[in-house]
Amino acid sequence: MSLYVYTVRRVLLVIPLLLGITVVSFLIANAVPADPINANLPQNALNDQELIDAFRRRWGLDKPPVEQYLTYLGNLLQGDLGVSIRTRNPIIEDIQQFLPATIELATFSIVIGLMLGVGVGIISAVWRNTWVDYLARTFVVVGVSFPVFVLALIGLTVFHVQLGVVAGPGRLDFIVRSPPHVTGLFTIDSILAGQWSTLGNAISHLILPGFILGSYVAGIIARITRSSLLEVMGMDYIRTARSKGMREPRVIIRHALSNAMIPVVTIIGVSYGHLLVGSVLIESIFAWPGIGRYVFRASTSQDFPAIMGVSLLIASIYVVVNFVVDILYYFIDPRIRMA
Repeated sequence: MSLYVYTVRRVLLVIPLLLGITVVSFLIANAVPADPINANLPQNALNDQELIDAFRRRWGLDKPPVEQYLTYLGNLLQGDLGVSIRTRNPIIEDIQQFLPATIELATFSIVIGLMLGVGVGIISAVWRNTWVDYLARTFVVVGVSFPVFVLALIGLTVFHVQLGVVAGPGRLDFIVRSPPHVTGLFTIDSILAGQWSTLGNAISHLILPGFILGSYVAGIIARITRSSLLEVMGMDYIRTARSKGMREPRVIIRHALSNAMIPVVTIIGVSYGHLLVGSVLIESIFAWPGIGRYVFRASTSQDFPAIMGVSLLIASIYVVVNFVVDILYYFIDPRIRMA
């Protein structure tokens, strides 16, 4: 199967999936018993029926649900996600404002999780049932089981407040000027603008939340890497490679690890999608202006257009991540190319 045919098949599967997601997100948003009028109009306006009727007409709440959905779908096909009730801004502009912060934190975290997780998983599999393996498995259990918000609070207290070795909440210090907006990623924009002090400050603010989120992801990746690698290392072709006198590092990296990567790539993709969706607790604790905080505020104010817009964004993120993982399968697994 050629890469072109393989890609087209995956794209054709994505279209009905996204359409189904719009239906589900619309139904969930409208099934919530809360009334956006009570959450968004001032208390003294709730007794004014004219203001309430005007609010319903302004946001299309006076129309039947089917007509609301068709209007939403028609606007969506034109690239219009609607207008937020809470911020009064187009939702696409709100997403463009908040999403880069989440992308920056998620990317930093997944890189840390990938390096730690794959490394610990390989070490644990190679030195199976030794003290090194037990230590590695302890790291996995702690990373997966320990609540990230507890680690965040401990990390802020110990490393920022008491020791002062890492930066605190926010993306930059208050006295540091933000780089000119190009991508919305402070690290990239700082490099493009040549603001090296801003780059260093942005990285210092990424370290603590990035390592906390990365440690959780690393535990999952390490566990999958270890189990997959142990399964592969028991195969006949691994014993054949060893019997030919091939050195152990080459056996592990070239033969064992390359064939054990499919489940690892899968969990990396899922974990990155989870991080891109945004961690509300971590973003709240570190005052990180990401998409997680935006979703939380939209939910508390019953901002239905924003909820539906972000729901579609979240679903699209997972769809895109899984699509990329499927494409990586094509290059990793020769059985797909031969199918």
